[in-house]
Amino acid sequence: MNDRAPTQVIYLGGLGRSGTTLLERLLGELPGVVALGEVVHLWERGILAEELCGCGVAFPSCSFWRQVGERAFGGWTRGLAERVLALRQRIDRTRRIARIDHPDLAEYARAYRRLYDAAGAPVVIDSSKHASLAWCLVASGMDVRVVHVVRDPRAVAHSWARTVRRPEDGRPMTRWSPARTAIHWSAQNAALEMLPGRGARVTRVRYEDLLAAPGATLTSLLARLGMPAPELPFLEGRTAWLGPSHTASGNPMRFHVGRVELRRDDAWVSGLPGGDRRVVNALTWPLRGRYGYSGVAA
Repeated sequence: MNDRAPTQVIYLGGLGRSGTTLLERLLGELPGVVALGEVVHLWERGILAEELCGCGVAFPSCSFWRQVGERAFGGWTRGLAERVLALRQRIDRTRRIARIDHPDLAEYARAYRRLYDAAGAPVVIDSSKHASLAWCLVASGMDVRVVHVVRDPRAVAHSWARTVRRPEDGRPMTRWSPARTAIHWSAQNAALEMLPGRGARVTRVRYEDLLAAPGATLTSLLARLGMPAPELPFLEGRTAWLGPSHTASGNPMRFHVGRVELRRDDAWVSGLPGGDRRVVNALTWPLRGRYGYSGVAA
C-alpha cells in the first residue's frame, strides 16, 4: 500500500510566449520539484507523434517517461492517448469554463492525477497554460496551485508574429497576427481571472518582474505557494544555470542546458508597427491596465 502524500501540483497558466517555459525551467531546478512541460499536449505529441522529450530523446525512448507511464497506466498506449484526447474535446474547452460539469470530468482529471503522482516527486510543475484544464483539475477536487503568468500583450503579439523554428525538425512554429494574439491574450487571461471565484488558489507573476529580479520574484512566489524558502544555487544575479529536463512539450527553451542570461525581451518597442500596436492596445486595454501595462514599456 502506498501511503505517500499526494503530489503537490503547481499549474502554470497564461498565453504562450508569456514566459511560462522560463518560469517552469527555473522552478524545475529546485530540490524535490520536477517540471513536466505542457502535459495537456503529452497525449498527442508525446504518445502518438513520438516527439522529443526535453532531454532530447524521443518520448517513447525516454526512461523517465517510460517509468511514469508504467507506474501510472501500466504503460503508454495509443488507446489511452486517444481516450484522453476524446475526453479533452468534450470537456476541456475555454469557452465552456463557466459551465464545466460533465459526467466524464472525473475520468479526465484522474488521468492527470495518476500521471502527476507517478512522476515520483513531491512537487510537479505542469505548464499546460490553459485555464480550462486548470478548472477541470480544480473542479474534480484536486489540490492545485495555479500560477497565472502575464506579460505585456504588445510583447506577446510581437513574439507570436516572429518566425521561430522548432529545434526538433526545423519547421516553423505557429504564427499569429497581432489582432489574433490580442484576442487570445484577453480571453485566456480573463478565463484565469475567473478561477479564484470558483475556489482555485491563484497567484500572479509578471514576466517583466521575473526578469528584473529573478531571485526575489522566485522567493516571493514560493512563499505565496506555501513552499519553504529555498537556496537558489542555480541563480547568479540575472544568470541561471539549467540542467536537463524531461518536459513533454513546450517552447524550444525546454531543450536548453547550461547558462542562460535572464534579460527581458523588449524588441516590440521598436519592432511592433504602430498600426499593430494600436490594435493590440484596443483589444487588451481593460486587463492590460489591471496588470500594469499602460505605459510604453511597463
